[in-house]
Amino acid sequence: MIRICRSSSARNRLTSFWETGFFSPSRRRRRPFYHLCSNVVVSGRQMAKSKYEYVKAFECDDRCLPNSWVVVRLDGKAFHRFSAQHGFDKPNDERALRLMNRAASAVLRDYTDVCIGYGQSDEYSFVFCRNAQLYNRRGTKIVTNVVSCFTGHYVFHWPEFFADTALIYPPTFDGRIVLYPTDDNLRDYLSWRQADCHINNLYNTTFWALVLKGGLKPVEAETRLRGTVAADKNEILFSQFGINYNDENQLYRKGTVLVRRRISIDGENEEKGPGPRPGKKKTDFQTEIVALNVDIIKADFWKSNPEILASRATAV
Repeated sequence: MIRICRSSSARNRLTSFWETGFFSPSRRRRRPFYHLCSNVVVSGRQMAKSKYEYVKAFECDDRCLPNSWVVVRLDGKAFHRFSAQHGFDKPNDERALRLMNRAASAVLRDYTDVCIGYGQSDEYSFVFCRNAQLYNRRGTKIVTNVVSCFTGHYVFHWPEFFADTALIYPPTFDGRIVLYPTDDNLRDYLSWRQADCHINNLYNTTFWALVLKGGLKPVEAETRLRGTVAADKNEILFSQFGINYNDENQLYRKGTVLVRRRISIDGENEEKGPGPRPGKKKTDFQTEIVALNVDIIKADFWKSNPEILASRATAV
């Protein structure tokens, strides 16, 4: 039986235990009431403590530093094998790249604090606004949710891009989170990833031209390209195969930039200028995710898209 509490505070605690289910007839214990009342956590509501809760002290505080750009980059795990097993075209498979863009667009739709995304090959980077408070800026929560969201959409939308190719096994992606304190640091990071796209694509384009069109074995093509610079590879492509690398698809050479655009209901981009003219009906706009294959190393991109670096999270 429960002893009757004389103090109002004790009675309130007892009532709370009954209402929350921590003290129900099926779970009653033969414990003194003063002990029962001491097992209370004060954080907005009353609840019983477990003696095992001390293990929470082992969790690390991994909150990202405030006022810094939060970048999540994910990479395909063992995608050389994955692409070979699923018959990807060489040196580039447009279906695979557009599938990556499709999954990345879903991330931007689900996480409105992402102000820009950049992807190439089997990797994608997502930049969160400086003041983003997603998951209280807990790094592990952010990176695991982004990678999970991306991977889920990659698998879900696979049939749209590979209608005749069934998944033999599910792809996996790893993820990391990096903080950049200044706008220049962020721009340099994105420039690094686009420069990496150019270097890798030029090599792969030349390598597979030597293999598929030149008749070399992969080992021979690798030996042929060892020690070459960009000018040498361009010369091989043009002189041996009549390929002008500058004419290659921008999707392959530049990668893909995902940005948000305000689109009018009739499909026109929002004009940057004064408000609606007198006598004209105000146009309604909606935000859409737009994929661009442009140079983000030069300043032109950032001058024409100042809202990216000036972006603020919608909810803080």
